[in-house]
Amino acid sequence: MAFLLGCEKVSLEYPTKRVFEDLSLGVSTGDRIGIVGRNGDGKSTLLGLLSGAIQPDEGRIIRTRGVSVGVLGQSDDLCDDESVSHEVVGDRPVYEWAADARVRSILDGLLGDIAWEARVGDLSGGQRRRVDLARLLVGSWDVLLLDEPTNHLDMRAITWLANHLKARWRQQSGALLVVTHDRWFLDEVCTQMWEVHDRSVQPFEGGFSAYVLQRVERDRQAAKAEQKRQNMLRRELAWLSRGARARATKPKFHVAAAEALIADVPELRNPIELKRMAIARLGKLVVEMSRVTQRFERQTVLRDISWIIGPGDRFGIIGENGAGKTTLLRLIAGKLEPTSGTVKIGASVRFAVLSQHLGELDAWGEEPVRKVVGRYSRRVMLDGKEQTPAQLLESLGFSAADLNEPVCDLSGGQKRRLALMMILLDEPNVLILDEPGNDLDVDMLAAVESLLDGWPGTLVLVTHDRYLMERVTDHQFGLVDGKLVHLPGGVDEYLAIANGMPHGEAAEILATGGKGAKSAGFGGAVRDAAGGAAGGASGASEGAGRSGQTLSGGEQHRLRKLMDSSERKIATLRGKIDDARVRMSEADQSDYVALTELQDEIGAYERQIGELEAAWFEAAEKLGD
Repeated sequence: MAFLLGCEKVSLEYPTKRVFEDLSLGVSTGDRIGIVGRNGDGKSTLLGLLSGAIQPDEGRIIRTRGVSVGVLGQSDDLCDDESVSHEVVGDRPVYEWAADARVRSILDGLLGDIAWEARVGDLSGGQRRRVDLARLLVGSWDVLLLDEPTNHLDMRAITWLANHLKARWRQQSGALLVVTHDRWFLDEVCTQMWEVHDRSVQPFEGGFSAYVLQRVERDRQAAKAEQKRQNMLRRELAWLSRGARARATKPKFHVAAAEALIADVPELRNPIELKRMAIARLGKLVVEMSRVTQRFERQTVLRDISWIIGPGDRFGIIGENGAGKTTLLRLIAGKLEPTSGTVKIGASVRFAVLSQHLGELDAWGEEPVRKVVGRYSRRVMLDGKEQTPAQLLESLGFSAADLNEPVCDLSGGQKRRLALMMILLDEPNVLILDEPGNDLDVDMLAAVESLLDGWPGTLVLVTHDRYLMERVTDHQFGLVDGKLVHLPGGVDEYLAIANGMPHGEAAEILATGGKGAKSAGFGGAVRDAAGGAAGGASGASEGAGRSGQTLSGGEQHRLRKLMDSSERKIATLRGKIDDARVRMSEADQSDYVALTELQDEIGAYERQIGELEAAWFEAAEKLGD
């Protein structure tokens, strides 16, 4: 593998922070590197150093002669008054770029729905991002440096980009460095990971999943060493505690060793435990949409949607940019009146909405974070522990210094965490989240996922982060041509539909192709799925389907008894899962054997629940309930 570029003994310092110190690393042909780390640790700065946009204070940047480097920044330099065609291919003659199959593939994959002569200033954020990507990718580069390339892209575009990057260069040629918080994308594209932390960069072999495993093992080894150190500390403290007279007879170096151990023992910090927040209970009705259509001027965004969202439902909504996802969320929350149809909201429902653009923080302007937190004076119970709002905010990554920062000066990730915390402290029972993972680093995404994993109310989520979607929601629905379509096969089924495969055919292929369609479960998902796959969610209010058969009274009684029994068993198993998760949270996190056994136990319970749900659904279909 030939060396392409890198840095040698590089140090960089800003007025308030030292970013890198004595950093040396290199990029060779064939490298596909994902860069992760906490917000503010220097991921984008590292790309700036390697691209030459940022000059180091000490050390040097090395680049092999003739190596070309293409850079995608978080913001674009597109000219608002230029056309899409000019920004992508410039003044090149049509025959020149149109004859290149690679260029045609990029234009089809990214710009198929954008007018070639459209004015850049009239495009949406997602469209601008795709134009900027196309501008970069049509060029021939030895090295690509991509900073958050999936920002503003929908799942279809993210999937296309991953496939393109995997096939862009021949094996062991070219190089890619990508900063992104999209963990699915990292696993698909990258074969190495760089973790930026503490003014250094630590390499890991493999994609994101392999990185997580290696990091867990690294932390386990560190915890094991720290445990030995703590044991030594306890022995020294026990020895010292035998009394002043006894200590006076001991060698002074022994006393000094014990005091040294005591001096640098780190402060204990509670992990994030937000799995069992105390919230108000919901009634039977949460939201019921009946034949809802939404039009704006001459454009129909949503068509004849009927959907029931019940207590405890965890639904994800997938769709391309502009498909109407945010409009659907506004209808659910009662913030928008439908053009036709009705939206019923339960009397006990208390919504909390995290918007994509965080407009809920605008009112705080230059007020310090401390004042925002001070608005919440009461203590909250979190996983059986009473905590103040300030303590809870600290558990989501805010330091004492951050509390004095004006809200308007916070980073995007900090604003999103602050808004989420404000929402949770209001103790709602229905969470509506529009792209909650934007601007969050991978560690904080994991923390938010842990929080949402144990959310005991109703959850409706819109996100293009595939890991987040599949982790925290039980059922996914796609917005396709204005219709709401239940997706038993999850994201894979949506991508198949988005690529032109009929809905029913996509579901059948996924169900028989080894992936296994997800169990339909209870609540609105059951009513929707059984209402007819071809018709999407429009039949949700008509029950679980009709078998077309006449059942005897005895058979009906037997089926209802089976359904009741299944529901009781499922409730029992879910209680066991909750107990196992509590035991897991209380267990020694360095004891990976015990943690693995607990996870296997939870998996066994979940498989039993899946079988019982399938039996319940089959009985419901026969009864026509």
